[in-house]
Amino acid sequence: MKNKGMYLLLLPGVLFLTLFLVIPIVMTIASTFYQEGSFTVQGYFTFLTDPYNLKILWTTLRVSLVTTIVCILLGFPAAYYISKLGARKKGILLALAIFPLLTSSVVRSFSWMIILGKKGLLNSSLLSIGLIEKPLEILYTPTAMMIGLIHLFLPLIIITLVGVMENIDPDLLKAAESLGASRFTAFRQVILPLSMPGLIIGSILVFVGSLTAYTTPALLGGKQGVISTFLYQNAITLNDWHMASVIATIMIVITFVVIGLMNKIATKLNPKG
Repeated sequence: MKNKGMYLLLLPGVLFLTLFLVIPIVMTIASTFYQEGSFTVQGYFTFLTDPYNLKILWTTLRVSLVTTIVCILLGFPAAYYISKLGARKKGILLALAIFPLLTSSVVRSFSWMIILGKKGLLNSSLLSIGLIEKPLEILYTPTAMMIGLIHLFLPLIIITLVGVMENIDPDLLKAAESLGASRFTAFRQVILPLSMPGLIIGSILVFVGSLTAYTTPALLGGKQGVISTFLYQNAITLNDWHMASVIATIMIVITFVVIGLMNKIATKLNPKG
């Protein structure tokens, strides 16, 4: 009886997600296989055989992958340091880490445009001290997109890692060192495997977020197309909703493939987890 009551509490949320998330996604995927009343896979064939489309897909995957790797490299040591602090200092640093998420993505992107432009803060500073002879072309490139996305998603991986690391018993690290393990070995054999759940979740959030982000790539990438801006172009500008649905389906498939790969990596690195 008690279990039935708990399931009833889940019912409103399940119905809401089913009506406004699951059903639209299923309809979107189904629509890619029908055109003019007949079954077809021409949309996928057209997308996957067009060099321009494949270039956009490759650029998107490259930007998302590099963003995820850099966020891991920057976020892991930061999260480890924060997790070892007291409650007051930890709260202050977490608030500072979360702050970029509270800022509009449009405002954040325009700020990076001012910094990375040919006459922006970065180029002006480097020219004034003589490190470069002409302005660097960073804005409207994949590099600019990566910088903006790292700024956007780095807090996510820090938050997820801190939540896991602060629950790791420090005595485990001391025990490993007392048995002859170096600090690096103890870190690799104890901290890294135990941090794997947070690392996997954070990596998925960063990769999927970078894959589907629109505002930051649109403003910082300029004519450098990514799959999200390409989807918008097909749906709104070209009014080709069938191709837009194909692109959306490809993005969904990539998301599930990445989640599956991440889970396999986590299982290999931490088989007992």
